Amino acid sequence: MAAVAVLHNTLDLRGGADAVCLQVCAALDVAHDVTLYTISDTDPATLGPRFDVDVDVPVRSPPGSGAVAGLLSAAAPRVGPQLPLRSALLERFFRREADGYDLAVSTANEFALPLPSVQYVHYPQFHLAALEDDAPGRPDRLWSRLAGPGDRCLPADARLLANSAWTASVVEEIYGRRPEVVYPPVDPVPEPSPWAAREPGVVVLGRLAPDKRVLDAIEVVDRLRARGHDVHAHVVGSAPAAYRTYVRRVERAAARRAYVHLGRDLPRARIEALLGSHRYGLNAKPEEHFGMALAEFVAAGMVAFAPDDGGQREVLAGRDDRLFDSLDEAVDLVEAAIETDARPVLRRDRFGRDRFRDAIRDRVDRALGDAGEGAHR
Repeated sequence: MAAVAVLHNTLDLRGGADAVCLQVCAALDVAHDVTLYTISDTDPATLGPRFDVDVDVPVRSPPGSGAVAGLLSAAAPRVGPQLPLRSALLERFFRREADGYDLAVSTANEFALPLPSVQYVHYPQFHLAALEDDAPGRPDRLWSRLAGPGDRCLPADARLLANSAWTASVVEEIYGRRPEVVYPPVDPVPEPSPWAAREPGVVVLGRLAPDKRVLDAIEVVDRLRARGHDVHAHVVGSAPAAYRTYVRRVERAAARRAYVHLGRDLPRARIEALLGSHRYGLNAKPEEHFGMALAEFVAAGMVAFAPDDGGQREVLAGRDDRLFDSLDEAVDLVEAAIETDARPVLRRDRFGRDRFRDAIRDRVDRALGDAGEGAHR
C-alpha cells in the first residue's frame, strides 16, 4: 500500500474531467491510501452520485480555498473559470506536503511535480502559446511561469496519459512527449429500450456552458422542425455557478419552445432513462477533447452526432455520416438518419469503467514499481 495524492484543480464545474477524478480516486482507494487535493466548493461525496461513483477519501485544500473557489465562480462569467490559476495555487500548496507521498496522480492535466507521478491530460493547461493555432494571451504566460513545466520539459518520472489521440498530439506538440491514450470511463446504459420503442427525439447532454454550444444544438432542432420533422429535444446538464449567465440564456430559449425540455442537474437514474429511451444524441462543441457526453450516447445505443474534429472523431470511429462541419450539415445528417431510420452500430461497452480503472491501477503500479514505492507500505 502506498500513499497517493490525487491532484484536481476543481470539482465545481461538474463535468467529464471531474468524473475522471472521482473514478481515479475510487479505483486507487481499494489498494492505497488516497488523499484528494483540490480547490472546490463541491464535496466529492456529494458529486459522486451524479456519476454513479462512491468516493470516500480525505480532501486537502489550501487555506481559504473555499473563498477562492467562490470568488472564481462569481467572476467566471466575466473572466472564465481560470482553471490554470486554480492549478497554480494547488500545485504550490501541494509542494509543501509532497514529501508525505510516494506518488502523485494528476487528473487536472500536466504539472512539474517533485515526486513520481501519473498525469492524466484532458487538454494541456500550460504553454499554450507553443501551439501554432492557439492564442492564449497573457494569463497563459503568467500561469505557465508560476506552475508550468520549465522550458516545456515535463519530469522524466511522469507517466503521461491522455483522453484521446487528438489530445495526445497536442501534448506532443507542446512538450515533445506523446502520452499513452486511456479513454475516460463511460459505462453502457443499463437496459435501454429497443429501437422501435424509442422516442424520435434529440438529447443534448453536458455542462450548460458556452463552449458546449447548447444554443446551437437547439437551433439544429429548430431547423429540423422547420423541415417538417416532429422532433423534440431534452437539454440535460449541470448548471455550475461559473456559467450562470449562459444558463439563463438556455433557460429562456427552452421556455420559448414547447418542444425543448430543460433538465438541470438531474439525478443519474433520470439521465439514463432519457438516454435509453431516445434515438438521437447531439453534441455541438467543436474540438471536444474527448466527449464523454458523446460517448454516453454511444453507450446508450443512440445514433450520435458531433463536430468533425477533436477527440470526437475517435468516439464516432470517424464516420462521415455522423460528423459535421457546420450547423447546416448537422441538420442534413440528422435528417438523413431520421428519414432512413438509421440504427446504431458502434459497441456500447467500448469505454466501460472497469477498463478505465484497471488501466489506472496498472499505470500507478508501474510508476510505484519504478520509484521503489518508498516507505509508505
